[in-house]
Amino acid sequence: MTVKSFTVNPFQENTYICHDGQDAVIIDPGFSNAFERRDAVNYLNDNRLSVKELLLSHAHIDHIIDCAYWADSTGLAFAMHEEDVPLLAASEQQAGMFGVRMATPPEPGRLLEEGDLISIGNSSWKIRHTPGHSPGSISFVDHENGFVVAGDVLFAGSIGRTDLWKGSMSTLLHSIRTKLLTLPDETIVYSGHGPSTTIGRERDSNPFLREF
Repeated sequence: MTVKSFTVNPFQENTYICHDGQDAVIIDPGFSNAFERRDAVNYLNDNRLSVKELLLSHAHIDHIIDCAYWADSTGLAFAMHEEDVPLLAASEQQAGMFGVRMATPPEPGRLLEEGDLISIGNSSWKIRHTPGHSPGSISFVDHENGFVVAGDVLFAGSIGRTDLWKGSMSTLLHSIRTKLLTLPDETIVYSGHGPSTTIGRERDSNPFLREF
């Protein structure tokens, strides 16, 4: 499994293309213009990849800016958690709040729940519902390859903000404790912003997790 990140848009969001063999998934397409998007399109073409799934870790504006383009160009519908559907539907309001221009994203085609599986080539990811940053935040766990794509739940040295719609610090910390810190220490964490880290490193040094 290969994980390729693209840091894009004014929020410096990490969009991911993950692939096993020629099968690829795109997570949180935040490309804000054609120039940013070009690198991802070239990556897919250069590696002869076929996009099989479009996934959202959550539906905050910086993670959904380019949903419309990818749904249209691939003919695929996005998969996400039901509790963030209202956020996706409020994309116009979110864009107005942050001064972002974007095409309205389509409705999701598949709603993911705790324990659901995503297949990519010969690999399989398990969905963990990790609310707190948003009510429908989910993390994609690849047990075999030893990583988790955690959206804005856990960062290197920090955690997701909880001052947005239906955010909750207590819920977020509970999600991290029960859904992420239960993974092996060597598990790589690919976050929605910033560099990758590991579960062990965050357990030992993240100032927000000292109580754990």
